[in-house]
This record gives sequence, C-alpha cells and structure tokens, in this order.
Amino acid sequence: MNGGQIGNVDLVKQLNSAAVYRLIDQQGPISRIQVADVSQLAPASVTKITRQLLERGLIKEVAQQASTGGRRAISLTTEVEPFHSVAVRLGRDYIQISLYNLGGKELISEHLEFYYTKQSELVDGLIEHIANFIDHQQVLIKQLIAIGVSLPGLVNPETGVVDYMPNISVNSLAISDLILETFKVPCFVGNDVRGMALAEHYFGASQDCQDSILVSVHRGTGAGIIVNGQVFLGHNRNVGEIGHIQIDPLGEQCQCGNFGCLETVAANPAIIERVKKLIAQGYESSLANVESLNIVTICEHANAGDELAKQSLVRVGNQLGKAIAITINLFNPQKVIIAGDITRSSDIIFPAIQRNVENQSLKTFHSQLPIVASEIDQQPTIGAFAMIKRAMLNGVLLQKLLEE
Repeated sequence: MNGGQIGNVDLVKQLNSAAVYRLIDQQGPISRIQVADVSQLAPASVTKITRQLLERGLIKEVAQQASTGGRRAISLTTEVEPFHSVAVRLGRDYIQISLYNLGGKELISEHLEFYYTKQSELVDGLIEHIANFIDHQQVLIKQLIAIGVSLPGLVNPETGVVDYMPNISVNSLAISDLILETFKVPCFVGNDVRGMALAEHYFGASQDCQDSILVSVHRGTGAGIIVNGQVFLGHNRNVGEIGHIQIDPLGEQCQCGNFGCLETVAANPAIIERVKKLIAQGYESSLANVESLNIVTICEHANAGDELAKQSLVRVGNQLGKAIAITINLFNPQKVIIAGDITRSSDIIFPAIQRNVENQSLKTFHSQLPIVASEIDQQPTIGAFAMIKRAMLNGVLLQKLLEE
C-alpha cells in the first residue's frame, strides 16, 4: 500500500510544481497571488513551490510598477538563458542538430549528411554526431538539461522506443535510454510530424487554439493532431497517418503495400515524378528545360504562370483537401496548418484544399476554419525541442531539475 501512496505524493508534487511553472511560463510576469488564484493551489503551496523554482534558478523575480502608485508588486517570470538543450532532427539521409535555450530560441544549428542502412549504423552515427556537436559548442552550453530527437516512424514517446522507421528495419530501438546512458541527461524521442504539430502549438501558427491539425507534405505525408493542447495519440502512441488514406483505388502502389494512398499523390517525390512523366509525354512546360526538378522549382514556375506546374499543384491541393476533410469531420479542429515547400504556392494550393474541404466536410465544422501555412517549417529541429518543452510544462523534466 505504502508504495502506491508514496508514488501518489510524488505525482501530486510533480503536477503542482508543473501547474505553477506553466502559469509563470505562459502568463508571466505574474504575481504569486495570481498564481494561487488561477491554479487554485493554497497560497502556502505556491510560496513553497516558487521558492524551490527560484533556488534552482528556473524563475526570477521582476518588479512591476504598481498601478496605484504604492509599493511595487513583485512578479515572476521564467528564466531561460542558462538552460540549454540539444534538439536533433533525424532525416532519412541527413541529421540536423541545434542548441536551444529554454525559451525556444535556436542559438546554433548544424546540418550534416548522414546515411545509415541498419540499426547499428543509425545508433553509432547518432551518438557520434551528438557528441561532436556538444564538443564543438562547449563554450555556449551552460547547463545541458535534455536532448530531444524527432524522426520519421512510429515511436512510443513515453518510453522513447522506436518500433518502425520507413527507410530501415528497426527492432525496439531504445533511443531514449541509449542517449541517457551516454550523455547523462534525459532524452525525449518522438515522431517528426507529431513534434512539429506540438511546436506549432507552442511557438507557431496554432498558439491561439487548443485543437488543431498539422498536415506535413515532405517525402511522405503525415499529420499531427492537437486535441485540448495535447498531441493526440492512440493506444500504440501513434495517430495521424493521413498519408495512408486511400484517395484513388486505381492509383499507384504505396510503400505500405496499398494502392492510391494520399502519399502516392501528395508527397514531394510523387509530385516531381508526375511532372516529369507529363513532360516526357510531350506536355508543354517551362519546366522542360530544368535540369534537376524539385518542389521549390515547380512552385516557382507555377507562381510565374506555367500551366502544367499550376495544374499539378491544384491536383495536389484537391487530393489533400479530400483527406483533410475526413480529418475535419473526425476531429473538428479550430485551425488546419499545412507544412512543406508546397506552401510557397499557397495562392494555388490553398483554394483547392479549401474547395474540397467545403464540399466534403460538415458545414458547421468548416465555416470560419482557417487553413494556414506553417510558421516554423524552416526550423526542422524545433519539433524535437517542443518535446523537451512539453516535459518542462507537464513536470517530468521540471521535477528532475528540482531534485538535482
């Protein structure tokens, strides 16, 4: 029995500390009285928790001018400068590593080619790249508090174990434990698109709402769903495989084995492939003379009025719109965010998405529903940092720092 009670006491402590820290982080500068008022915690508890946070340097006192002209009220804000974390975005053939302060400011970033064909190469290379980065940034790093890793695939974010990756075979890959053992700091691991959806909620386009859907169009097509301010996860901790909604039963075969998945139409390789095919069939296009076709070039030519490029992107918008309409009917979000280079042609793609959403989702769900471009797309590692930020706000990492 006692074990259970001790566990509960620790959990209550963690949740209360997190509630106080979260309020100071999100609404600061804020006074202790306001914290007690909003959190509904006893003033004595708030005083005790804020004392611990002050002692650890996680928050600081700032004087605010009293509106009455009397004594200046003391308010609290979070301290972000001394606390650093390393955020890693692991791609299929690259790795990007950044150093962040606790406020989400990227201080420095490195992008390197990284090829791996099996699990052992992935693990060894990942550890080596992180070690080199930490080594090079020694001067900058004051207190390294955590490492975050985001990657394509299925990950249990609670255990940090990777069960599936689209490009190599993995077997219960415990990245979180490996990094903790090597670098002696907590490690948080998650799916790249879910991480981006969370980052969008903390720092980007969906800061102003509690329910949102991020649809990412890169090499694949994925979605991150935020419900009530939290990443929505299923029983195996993964939800949002929008790329595998069947859009065209007679379409191309997908890497998942099915036919006509959204990913076979609305992912960068599929878009490029189709444009090449049409040009080879003799369709006129200013893209015919472009040596190495990529999404950015296709968007540029579409924006300049090339008909083939435009129609190709409208088709992508139509198919995306169909899949997004399904998710809107299921989740009724307050905002839909599109991430990926295709947003460079937002004037062409967004109306097509909008039309299909209006035709195929409930009117009460899509009226007044903003469909917007990502605000954090150019920062690939911020999704990994968002997982560290979440661990501060829910108390998991915060508690570890308070116990040091």
